[in-house]
Amino acid sequence: MGRLILEGNPPVEVLVRRSARVRRLSLRLSRLDGRATLTLPSRVTMREGTAFVREREAWLRKHLDGIAPEQQVQIGGTVLFGGMAVPVVGGDVKRARLVNNALMVPDDPAKAGVRVAAFLKLQARDALAAASDRYAAALGKSYGRISLRDTRSRWGSCSSVGDLMYSWRLIMAPPDVLDYVAAHEVAHLKHMDHSERFWGAVEQIYPNHRACRIWLRENGGSLHRVRFD
Repeated sequence: MGRLILEGNPPVEVLVRRSARVRRLSLRLSRLDGRATLTLPSRVTMREGTAFVREREAWLRKHLDGIAPEQQVQIGGTVLFGGMAVPVVGGDVKRARLVNNALMVPDDPAKAGVRVAAFLKLQARDALAAASDRYAAALGKSYGRISLRDTRSRWGSCSSVGDLMYSWRLIMAPPDVLDYVAAHEVAHLKHMDHSERFWGAVEQIYPNHRACRIWLRENGGSLHRVRFD
């Protein structure tokens, strides 16, 4: 994968990939991380691709302006936990833990983000395991194992053998949103599709799913713009 740079203030980086399967040029912008990607058919030259992007530069910059900047987790800042902005403070602790409605981490700014992420992952595993157990029992189903990833294309998945995967960033969302995603994936244990029967199973175990789906559509991107490096 290559790249091209649109000069200006600020410069805009566009990732370039080639595909033998596409017939037309396309320019896509991810609302999760602000990444612009140009896809070129195999026979289209880079010069043609650059011209294509320049014709759409105004559109690209307009939509980039509407995407909130990334947030770096650091001591003195905040991090979302259960839908609430929790202060991150340094203190005399060995690992991150909640103290008086704040997330206290060892007083080492260089490692604060990594330690906050480790805390969130542990909390996510506990919360998602509990929710999965609850909704699986409600459906009379059992699942295999649970894994956590930092996925950007989906919040969760259910494999054909009943293994569940979730994005650990769900722990930053309001608890009812995390519960909805668990209910959604558990419902796939009964119906491995998105048919009316599937949504009927979701409705059975989590009636408030519509509001949570709207929340994810409108706010999910902000969870992916939090950096822990």
